[in-house]
Amino acid sequence: MRTSLLRAGTALAAAAVLAAGFTAPAGALAPAVVIPANVSSTDLIINEAYLVGGSAGQPYKNKFIELYNPTANDIVLDGKYSIAFRSASASTHPQNFALKGTVKAKSYFVIQGGSNATNGGALPQVDAVAGINPSGTTGTIVLTRSASAISLPTGSVVNNAQVVDLLGYGASNTYETALAPTPQGTKAVESLNRTNFVDTDDNSKDFTVNASVTPGAANGGTTGGEPGGENPGEETGPELKTIAEIQGTGAATELPKDTAVRTRGIVTATYPTGGFNGYYIQTPGTGGDALPEASQGIFVYSAATVNEVKIGDYVEVTGKPAEYYGLSQLTVTKGGVKQLTEPAEAIKPLTIAWPKTDAERERVEGMVFNPSGKYTVADNYSLNQYAEIGLAFGESSLVPGADELIQPTDVAEAGTAEAQAVATENYQRGVKLDDGATTNFMGSTANKAIPLPYLTPEAPIRVGAPVNFQSDVILDYRNEAWKFQPLTQLTAGNAASVQPATFVNTRTAAPDEVGGNVKLASFNVLNYFTTTGDQLEGCTYYTDRAGNPLTVRGGCLARGAANAENLKRQQGKIVAAINGLDADVVSLEEIENSAAFGKDRDEALSTLVDALNADRPGTWDYVRSPEALPASEDVIRTAFIFKPSVVKPIDESIILDDAAFSNARQPLAQAFQKVGGNAKSRFVAIVNHFKSKGSAPATGENADTGQGGWNAARVGQAEALVKFADSLKTQRNTDKIFLTGDFNSYSQEDPMQVLYNAGYISQNAKTGDYTYLFDGVVGSLDHILASPAANSLVTGADIWNINADEPIALEYSRYNYNATDFYAPSPYRASDHDPVIVGFYVDKNSPKAVKK
Repeated sequence: MRTSLLRAGTALAAAAVLAAGFTAPAGALAPAVVIPANVSSTDLIINEAYLVGGSAGQPYKNKFIELYNPTANDIVLDGKYSIAFRSASASTHPQNFALKGTVKAKSYFVIQGGSNATNGGALPQVDAVAGINPSGTTGTIVLTRSASAISLPTGSVVNNAQVVDLLGYGASNTYETALAPTPQGTKAVESLNRTNFVDTDDNSKDFTVNASVTPGAANGGTTGGEPGGENPGEETGPELKTIAEIQGTGAATELPKDTAVRTRGIVTATYPTGGFNGYYIQTPGTGGDALPEASQGIFVYSAATVNEVKIGDYVEVTGKPAEYYGLSQLTVTKGGVKQLTEPAEAIKPLTIAWPKTDAERERVEGMVFNPSGKYTVADNYSLNQYAEIGLAFGESSLVPGADELIQPTDVAEAGTAEAQAVATENYQRGVKLDDGATTNFMGSTANKAIPLPYLTPEAPIRVGAPVNFQSDVILDYRNEAWKFQPLTQLTAGNAASVQPATFVNTRTAAPDEVGGNVKLASFNVLNYFTTTGDQLEGCTYYTDRAGNPLTVRGGCLARGAANAENLKRQQGKIVAAINGLDADVVSLEEIENSAAFGKDRDEALSTLVDALNADRPGTWDYVRSPEALPASEDVIRTAFIFKPSVVKPIDESIILDDAAFSNARQPLAQAFQKVGGNAKSRFVAIVNHFKSKGSAPATGENADTGQGGWNAARVGQAEALVKFADSLKTQRNTDKIFLTGDFNSYSQEDPMQVLYNAGYISQNAKTGDYTYLFDGVVGSLDHILASPAANSLVTGADIWNINADEPIALEYSRYNYNATDFYAPSPYRASDHDPVIVGFYVDKNSPKAVKK
C-alpha cells in the first residue's frame, strides 16, 4: 500500500489536529441557549458565495464570501465571529478564520478567499482576507459565533447556538434543511446568491445559482466594512497572495521579482540537507483527482529557515518570487517564516495521470503527486552519478508493446512524420525520479564515499523494469527536466522510510531458446584489450575514488583496462556473458587488434578464448586471421569464435579491404559447415563494425541530420558490404549468408535500408527488443540479418538484455567509484551493447522449431 501524506503517520496529520474543536463529538459543546436562525433579520447572514475566482473566463481573480447585516445596528466582529469551510464529505472544518472589524447596518462585508489561478480582476471591495479556499461545486460554509473552531454535526444543522448562518451546497453532507443547488464550477460565471436577504433555514429555498457576481459595492448598496485584523488596509507587511497567484498560469511567475509577497501553505516536503536548501508548501485542501488551473504548490528556497519547519506545519512565508532555471520559487530570508495556529485542511495528493505537456505540468509544479498508473524504468545512465532514474509513463501508442522510450529511427525512417511522432510521444511520457539532492556521487572524494541511494548489489534497477511507487512525491523542474522528488533527501541509510519506489528485477539467467542445430550470435565486447595501459608510455587513466587507475583515458593506443587487475575484472564478466549466451558461433566487435602493438594480430583473441575454455574446458576455438591483411587497420577489430564440436571453418577467413572502410573496421567473413554435415550445411557469416555516430563534421554529407554523424559513410559501407556478400556466395558456394555486428545504425536508418533493399532480412525484428540505450531511449545498433536462403532456416532469435538494461555502476570500468561495491564477475553489464542470437537448421531437410 502506498503511503500518502494523508495516510502516513507524519507531522502533516497535525494540520487536522489544529481543527480539534471541530472534530469533537456533536454533543461535546452542548449549547446553553437555543438561538433561532435570522428569519427576523437579527444577525449577519451569508449573502453570496463566489467559488471559482481566478479560473479561465471569470470576472474576478479571487473567490469571496459576502456577509450582509440586515439589522439597524452595526455588528462588531472582533473575537465573536469566524468563517469556516469544510469539504463535502468531511466531518471537520479545518479552514477556520477569525473575523475582525465592523459590519455597518444594512451593509455588506466581503471576505476574500483563495484563487484557482490568476484570471480576472481584483475584487472591488475587500473587507477581510482569509486563507479560505472553498470548492467550486460542493461543500459547506459556516459563519460561527466564535473566533475559534467549533464542533458541528453532519446532516441538517438548524437552531445551533454557535452557528450564525450555514450554507451547504452541491452534494455536501452538511446544510440547513436541504442543500442549495449545485454550481457548475469553472464551466460558468456564477455565484450562489441569497434572495432578498431572506433566511428561512432552508438552503434549497434561500439560495439560487445566479449568473451575476456582485461583491459588496457591486450590489449597488453601501459598503459597511471597517478594517479588521485580516483587512489589507491594516497590513503593514507585503501583500498576501495565494500560491496560485504566485505561480500563475504560465511557465514563470508574473509577479515582480524584486517585490516581496506573503503566502500561506502546508509544508509538504523539506530538504535541509542535499543541496536544495528549502522546502515545499501547498495551499490547504488542494490536490485530488483534477488538474488545477494553476499550481497550488511552490518551492521555498531558504537555507535560513528550512530547519524551522517540518512536514505538516501550516506556515506563512514572506519572500520574493523568482524563477530558478525554470522552477518557480520564493526566496525567503531569516525571519521570513511564521507558524500559523489556525486550522488548515489537509492537502490531498494529486492522483491524475502523468501530464503530457509542459503547460499541464506547470499547473501542478511543486504539488504533492501520487504517481498512479503504470511507470517503467526508461533510463539508468545517471543513476551512479546523480541518483537519477528516467521513467516512462504508460505504454507507447505508436510502438506496440513498448514500455520504454523508443529511439524514433529504430521504428520509423528519419525525417518522417512517424519518427517525429515517436519523439514527441517520448517527451510526453518521460519523467525522472530523483533523490531530493544535488549530490554528484562522481564528484569530490567526499561524495564518492557516500553510498548511492536507490541502487544496491541485490536490487538492480534495469531499463524496462516496472516501478512500484510506495509513497507520494513532489513534482518539480530542475536541470531542464521534470522530476519526481522524495519528500526529503533520500540516502542509503533512510531508504526504508523515504525511498518512494521499488523496481522489479527483470534479469534472466539465459537468453530465450532459439531452436535450430546451430546458434549464431553477435557481441560487442567493449574494448577488450589485453595490452593494458601500464604496458605503454603516455597513457592517462580514469581512476577510482582512491585514485587507482581503472581504464585508459587517452595518451596511447590502448583503450581498455589500465592494468592486469582491471583486465581480470573485465574478462570475468565477458567470459560469464559469452558462456551464458550458449551460442555455437559468436562474432565479436571492439576486440584488440594486437598487431597494432607489434604482436600477433590474434593475441588478444587467443587470450579471450583461453579464458573461455578455462571456464568451460575444450569448448571454444577462434578463427585465425587471413594471410592477406589490409595495409591500414584500426586498433580495434572484428573476430569470430566458435565451438569446434558443432561447426568447423571452411577455407580461410576474408577481410574486405575497401576504401569505404577507411574510417571504420573492415568486415571479416568466414564460411562454416556443420560438423558431420556436407556442403549443403555450409553458411557464411560476415561480422561488421561500421563507423560510429560521434565526432561528426558540422557541414557536408556526414553532418548529423537526424541519424547521427557519418551517416553517408555508413551508407557507403553498407553498399560495399552488399557487393562483398554477393561475391562470397560464389566463392564459398552457398547462398546462406548472415550479416552480423555493430552497424552503428538504428533499424530504420539509411544504412539498414541499403541492406533490406538488397534482400537481407532483419532477425532483430523477430525479437521485438533492442540492444542499446542512449540518451534515455532504446534501439538496436547491433543486428543479425539473413539472406533469403538463410532466413528460411531460422528457427528463432533473441536479444539477451544483460548490458544495455543494466546500470553502468556495475561495469568493471566503474569499480570502486562509490562506497558501495557493485562489481560481480557476472554477465550483467559486461558491455554496453546487448548480444543478439539466432538459431537455425543448416539443412533445409532438417526439422525446424516454431519461429518466434
